[in-house]
Amino acid sequence: MTGYYPPIGFHFSVEFPEISSSGNDQQFQSVTGLSVDIDTEEVAEGGENRFKHKIPVRTKYPNLVLKRGLLVDSEVIKWCRDAVENFQFKPTGIIVKLLNEKHEPLVSWSIVHAYPVKWSLVDLNAEESKLAIETLELTYNYFKVI
Repeated sequence: MTGYYPPIGFHFSVEFPEISSSGNDQQFQSVTGLSVDIDTEEVAEGGENRFKHKIPVRTKYPNLVLKRGLLVDSEVIKWCRDAVENFQFKPTGIIVKLLNEKHEPLVSWSIVHAYPVKWSLVDLNAEESKLAIETLELTYNYFKVI
């Protein structure tokens, strides 16, 4: 009998196929927001007082949050700056890949119609020796496993 070992979660890439193919633009420290909730609506049935029926209504996706060390020359950041500074939004697809030890994709998620809603930089402090981490927050319609 062979044992199954779940994949590790620290080896991944984030691709912006319509924006950049640069290796640096694919490297992030963390990705959060790959989750989905199903909203329900309660419906009371006449004569039934013990419970209410819960009916699925729609799915809800949180924002995708990407963190990495600050890149000075990045096509992805130019895309974000265009949205923030010029209020010109160009929704794009994103592919998040969980990789194995041979750098091959184990699972991939296709994020549909993403655009930036927030960019932030970690606090700059002369008393600490920390990396300058930038955070991109993107909203999107949905994702699917590919």
